[in-house]
Amino acid sequence: MKYSHSIKRKKTKKIQIGNIFVGGDSPITVQTMTNTLTHDIDATLEQISLIEQEGCDIVRVSVPDEKSSKALKKIIPEIKIPLVADIHFHYKRALEAAENGAHCLRINPGNIGSREKVKEVVEAAKQNKIPIRIGVNAGSLEKSILEKYKSPTSEALFESAKLNIKLLEDLNFDNFKISVKASNVFTAVESYRKLSNFCDYPLHLGITEAGSYFSGSIKSSIGLGLLLYDGIGDTVRVSLSDHPTQEVKVGFEMLKSLNLRDYGVTIISCPSCARQQFDVIETVKNVEKKLSHIKKPITVSIIGCVVNGPGEATMTNIGITGGGNNTHMVYVDGEKSHRIQDEDLVEYLVKTIENKVDQIHHLKWKEILV
Repeated sequence: MKYSHSIKRKKTKKIQIGNIFVGGDSPITVQTMTNTLTHDIDATLEQISLIEQEGCDIVRVSVPDEKSSKALKKIIPEIKIPLVADIHFHYKRALEAAENGAHCLRINPGNIGSREKVKEVVEAAKQNKIPIRIGVNAGSLEKSILEKYKSPTSEALFESAKLNIKLLEDLNFDNFKISVKASNVFTAVESYRKLSNFCDYPLHLGITEAGSYFSGSIKSSIGLGLLLYDGIGDTVRVSLSDHPTQEVKVGFEMLKSLNLRDYGVTIISCPSCARQQFDVIETVKNVEKKLSHIKKPITVSIIGCVVNGPGEATMTNIGITGGGNNTHMVYVDGEKSHRIQDEDLVEYLVKTIENKVDQIHHLKWKEILV
């Protein structure tokens, strides 16, 4: 069950990365980046497997050397999601990655070197029918632009993006997306807004080097949330100093909060107070943990008392409201269903929610077949 508000997204050019579309009317995708040594094939595959289990749409790996680009030949056939090869300085790594099966190349043309080197990368992308991401970053702007603006301002990032767009367009190449990342929220948001007004290429959103899981999630949610609410953005990466699976979880929570993706269990719960009739905090923690395997969308309310509980329950698939004498009201599809007493609430809710997920999606399949 969902609130009625919807965001009108800006229509951008649609590109294809492996079997995933980005831009146009395609869903906003969530991506992350491995933090293993890419040439350590087993470790990289193990991490990508965990990333896939979280429902990630696209994964990026760093390709700093030839042994990493060679490793792509063995990594790509074993994974289920598209892989983006991250290239920073050496253009030959991009050529190798394209030849070895990468589904997209991430480059900063200004760092690649001469126009001829960029041209070779573009030709490799054309021959292998893969897109490029122009990755402008506040930490690696061209020297000439930094000298002009003195610091990585939004104007500096925007100018770098425009120059790199023109460079690829002059090479008769338009199969690309763009990012203009900064660790400063204001700089990043202003840069993306300028870029969105300037062109219709798909935009990859991110607040770079956002920080730890806690602070980085907050910073990214504010920055990306502002842009997504305005209809800007076609794919997101939440950059955290944490395991890549955490980036995926936060990314999906952002999109879920704005009704931009239906994914997994959405829990509406109270902060708890003296009115609570059961331990809300521990119940929510345990229910969320035990339901982390569910990727199909369902909304659940867990409220400790009758002040707001009944109202919230009317907007969820499954709801529980705390009552006196250890007797609690269960709601199904917004309607009162039954009372429970002396139950293990966590186990009861987990079982009830799992059954409801199966019911919802069984009915959807029946509708499709009919």
